[in-house]
Amino acid sequence: MGLKLTAEEKEMLEGKHGKAIRKAMEIITTLGEIYGAERLIPVTSVQIAGVSYHNLGEAGLEYLSEMAEDGQARVLTTLNPAGMDMLEWKKHGISADFAENQQRVVDAFARMGVVTTCTCTPYLIGNLPHYGEHIAWAESSAVCFSNSVIGALTNREGGPSALASSLTGKTAEYGFHLEKNRMAQVGYEIQTGLHNTDDFGLLGKVIGDRTGKKIPYITGVPQATTGQLRSFCASIATYGGVALFHMEGITPNRTRVPEITEIVTQENLDQARQELDDDAAEIDFISVGCPHASINDIAKIADMLDGKQVTEGKTVWITTAKPTKDMAIKMGYYDKIEKAGAYLVSDACCAVAPLEGRFKGLMTDSAKACYYARGKNKFDIKIRTVDECIKEALV
Repeated sequence: MGLKLTAEEKEMLEGKHGKAIRKAMEIITTLGEIYGAERLIPVTSVQIAGVSYHNLGEAGLEYLSEMAEDGQARVLTTLNPAGMDMLEWKKHGISADFAENQQRVVDAFARMGVVTTCTCTPYLIGNLPHYGEHIAWAESSAVCFSNSVIGALTNREGGPSALASSLTGKTAEYGFHLEKNRMAQVGYEIQTGLHNTDDFGLLGKVIGDRTGKKIPYITGVPQATTGQLRSFCASIATYGGVALFHMEGITPNRTRVPEITEIVTQENLDQARQELDDDAAEIDFISVGCPHASINDIAKIADMLDGKQVTEGKTVWITTAKPTKDMAIKMGYYDKIEKAGAYLVSDACCAVAPLEGRFKGLMTDSAKACYYARGKNKFDIKIRTVDECIKEALV
């Protein structure tokens, strides 16, 4: 049938609403035509990836500056993590040159009316859609969380297409915006206990490795906290490109149940842990908060570090969103963490900050952080519980 546009959408495409909106509509309509969409639909929320200058470079910054000349966000829009804490970057070993360029990136988004809070967990800081809402999010773990745990509807947008949705308030209706494409395709029965965020990360790796981009239907998980589900979403998206899963009794979407079910055992999780453990890893970097930590996570870590001291030669990052860090400052958690010699880092994370060459070995509770530490930064890695990570920092 082809893509049909409303009168207003045609005007946007013809440039009658400015250059940035014309470019944005070109991106959205091209994607719509490629994927066989019949119409565009309104979105209520956007989250943009591609914020770290480390990933964007000058070419990406030039594009953003061009769009900022006359583009303005039409819906609530937040950003993915940047390459540094936007305020406290100096004490985290970030160079002045990088800081200046990262600020230019954030300033370009600010000129477009984007909320310049840089986080991979926008749902924890006010960018929270409800069940059934159409949104345009880009970061893989946030996409997986919103589709699966919240029950909002989004494809995994690229940075430019998410920005295009922000400036137009539209996306093309294809992929996960259609209920017929949200049905489970393969079943998994979990025959082992899951206790901590690292266990859920390992489960995400096991299912992600086996499933690819198919939609899993998971049984045998009696309960899961928001933090555990964050960890699972990050991992299954990283290792399998999974943007939607169904977890019986936990996630809200309705689906038919696949006929074929695979088993996941403790042996499978142990094997995944072994794959994310370098025996000879010399741990000098401990990072928790991938995806970004909640205020509850930070409170527990502050309690663990209270009155203690991080061992010389080790660097500890607890990464979170700026509004969460502000709350942690207000509650006294920041002081406890920083007095212990650890850092509460906002707006950034260990996956997108320019860290290559700075450390030898990372210990983390995050299977996703392990993937990027090894693949991007060439660190040795170990995956452990949050408690074990903090204990390692104090050894």
